[in-house]
Amino acid sequence: MTMNSSHFRTCNLCEAMCGLEITLEDHQVTSIKGDKNDTFSRGHICPKALALKDIHADPDRLKFPLKKTASGHVQISWNEAFSIFEEKIKGIQSTYGPHAVAMYQGNPSIHNLGTTLFSPMLSKALKSKNQYTATSTDQLPHHFASNFMYGHPMLLPIPDIDHTDFMLIMGANPVASNGSMMTVPDVAHRLKDIQKRGGKFIVIDPRKTETAHKADEYYAILPGTDIFFLLAILHVFIKDNLIKLGHLEPFIKNLADLEYISHVSPTEAERLCGIKAEDIINISHALADAKSAVVYGRMGLSTQSYGGLCQHLIQVLNILSGNLDKTGGAMLASPLIDYVARSKNENRFNRWQSRVSGRPEFMGELPVSVLAEEIETPGQDQIKALIVSCGNPVLSIPNGKRLEKALDQLDFMVSIDIYLNETSVNADLILPPATGLEVDHFDLTFNYLSVRNTAKYSKALFKPTEGGKYDFEIYQTLAYSLGPKTEPLKISTPEEKIKTFLQDNKYGISFTELLEAEHGIDLGPLVSVLPARLPFGSINIFPEIFKEDYQRAFNELKEAKIKNSFYLIGRRHLLDNNSWLHNSHRLTKGSNRCTLYINPEDAKALNLEPNDTVNVKSRVGEHLLPIEINSDIMQGVVSLPHGYGHTRTGIKMSIAQQHAGISINDLTDEKLIDPLTGNAAFSNLFVQIEKYVA
Repeated sequence: MTMNSSHFRTCNLCEAMCGLEITLEDHQVTSIKGDKNDTFSRGHICPKALALKDIHADPDRLKFPLKKTASGHVQISWNEAFSIFEEKIKGIQSTYGPHAVAMYQGNPSIHNLGTTLFSPMLSKALKSKNQYTATSTDQLPHHFASNFMYGHPMLLPIPDIDHTDFMLIMGANPVASNGSMMTVPDVAHRLKDIQKRGGKFIVIDPRKTETAHKADEYYAILPGTDIFFLLAILHVFIKDNLIKLGHLEPFIKNLADLEYISHVSPTEAERLCGIKAEDIINISHALADAKSAVVYGRMGLSTQSYGGLCQHLIQVLNILSGNLDKTGGAMLASPLIDYVARSKNENRFNRWQSRVSGRPEFMGELPVSVLAEEIETPGQDQIKALIVSCGNPVLSIPNGKRLEKALDQLDFMVSIDIYLNETSVNADLILPPATGLEVDHFDLTFNYLSVRNTAKYSKALFKPTEGGKYDFEIYQTLAYSLGPKTEPLKISTPEEKIKTFLQDNKYGISFTELLEAEHGIDLGPLVSVLPARLPFGSINIFPEIFKEDYQRAFNELKEAKIKNSFYLIGRRHLLDNNSWLHNSHRLTKGSNRCTLYINPEDAKALNLEPNDTVNVKSRVGEHLLPIEINSDIMQGVVSLPHGYGHTRTGIKMSIAQQHAGISINDLTDEKLIDPLTGNAAFSNLFVQIEKYVA
């Protein structure tokens, strides 16, 4: 007899937290669709959700430990794997010191509840200053600005998109990304709703993106010059007396110091960024005059040499326009589990520096751009072992080929991963956890970024393969193996942790209530929470640490573009999710997406025809790429998607290798960073392009 059932859970593949209805027939997934009764996503899903089935059933997915041998990776038992880990890590730290072992945590770490809760145990047990995450490849400037302005890196104001009348979107493409540092399912309809209620949204970007095509106004801007556009808006606000601080005025410190950076006029900005002075003035007044408004900037702003300053100025403009902590403006979420409220008021910056380049730590981690040099360079605390958690840095950090080569110098490497991919193929041990539909899920982090307060706990649909292990078991066992072992190992579960966190939540919701709400619990719209949530009781609108970096920007105003070169920027496709999902047949079918967008005028100047191949060269490497002539990309700029490059030998991702493409990070430069925050400056890269003739 056929047994059918429906299950409801939150998709954990991106930030959007879409609700899913998953139908099972005889314990097999037969359907994944949007949950129409989900309190947050309202039935919306994107095509990526279907990949949950592909991941679960993927024959390439690893389920048991692998050990690297001369003839390749071979399966071993968990006990042997844990024993090897303990022996190698203890031996290396005994010989070279605790900092000789580094840990890198990739983006999927935060999308998995067990890893989010228990990987810090392993990180702490290592007692190493060499901690790295994907944060410094894309979002560190957001946290940096919030830390110094509001007192905590997770006090991140989010656009109240459901109530705003005016939204200025810079360097972001939420229609393709489903939001980023803004958890917003069904974003296309939410943007449309702004227009339906008489408001509008504007997009500033070097490419007329999928979001820009839906916008009321679009303006092309030269990559890396957003800082001057934002400074010009600040200039207009001060010159034309547009400032209105609202209820936060008594709590704002150092307001007068903004005069120091208020001298970039719209005319000067036009020369630098390419947007007409008249348009800058009009946008400034529209921001000031709207009943409610919000400025939102994402990847394109964060991944440039002034990423920290751009995110600072976005906060400044939301404050000066009176829209911080205001309905329809930039607001703080009030999550069911509020770990920020439990955190200590402490310094989180420059407590130590990287050994080779002297880059300061932030939030307990060093910039990932220095990882390769810390492995390569001999001396005290040279990295001799690396643990990679849920990450593929060979494809995702700048100059990935340098890191790939550096990995050969390690004495020992461990990957906690479900695939034999471009990074894990170098590992001596691969420890694959249960994943996806086999694990419970609750979004601890993305509820801080949500455009509406909501909560949902999703139970696992399937048990792991017999003999498999959960991520929370793996991390706790590894951490225990490095400790004193004075007591027997006791494995805690994510469910136990969540129950503990809920004991004193302000909503009074029990775990039972959370578990029974299969479509989620609506906790209401974003509400005003300032100044109560400010750890120090005030907003520092111009922290001293930013001042020197603004001087750097002013000193570089006249820096000339490299002759005969192009800016290379990335791009996002709705079916892509970094390098995660390229082993899903349904997400990779169709035409090649790993193409280089080039403007028709630039193509004409280079004598290029559709489908021609070009040689693209940067300081760190060169590659042959097929072009796609596209009028959506501005002149002087070319674009390549991120996450491709599945060409390494030895990996076991059969579908991905059929759609390999090249990795944009074989061209990006690890020496190009935002000096203030340490974030990678992917969008500041110049490349030379020549037509390839076979």
